[in-house]
Amino acid sequence: MVAVGCGYGDCHQILLLRRLSMGCILKLDEDLDNRVTIGAVLLAAGSGSRMGHRPKSLLELGGVPLIRRQLIALSGAGVDEVVVVLGHYADRIEEAVKEFPVTLVRNPNPDAGQVSSLRLGLQALSSKLDAVLVALADQPLINSQDINDLIGAYKKRPQDTHVVQPSVDGQPGNPVIFSNEVREQILLGEANVGCRQWQSANASQVHPWVSTNSRYRTDVDTLEDIAALAARTGHQLKWPADLMITA
Repeated sequence: MVAVGCGYGDCHQILLLRRLSMGCILKLDEDLDNRVTIGAVLLAAGSGSRMGHRPKSLLELGGVPLIRRQLIALSGAGVDEVVVVLGHYADRIEEAVKEFPVTLVRNPNPDAGQVSSLRLGLQALSSKLDAVLVALADQPLINSQDINDLIGAYKKRPQDTHVVQPSVDGQPGNPVIFSNEVREQILLGEANVGCRQWQSANASQVHPWVSTNSRYRTDVDTLEDIAALAARTGHQLKWPADLMITA
């Protein structure tokens, strides 16, 4: 499995992001009449309990923290607005993303679960959006082309569907993208209603977008996942020096 882009050690994309704000990158051949205004919620509030209680989003690939890689991918895909939801380790993660043009939201009770963080992120987005993309900060290989492909699938989704989720080998992947109407319905629901619960209740409005791209299914939840990723792809994730655990 090989990621598409400039290379994991290449800092060109980071320099690019410093010059550009979210959403200002448009392909020259893009049909502007078909453009949708997209906001993204990037979830990074977890405790990392299966990683020795360390923030997964600060794992580094090619010296770049995963959360920064996600922000670079979202910007490169032309996403208009990004909300990053923090919780555990908020001060430490905020330091890693402070120069990015994003809205930072802190979940005061991150142990309440991912749904609580998602709802905070959805609330923080502006109202004038066509669609919302929900991304996870622990997906190490997602790049801007992957985001662009997902957005393209959303634009071409079947009529009367409102959610597009990658489906790889019959298994659901991430990120997920849905209409602003779905966002509004989620927020009108009970506190325990998130995207997954909405999809379960409205299965006919969900389009499983079939893809062979395994990056949509690749995340890291455990130390074993880090080792498996290295064995499968050659990409080695490393902790920053202050988060390394020595025997």
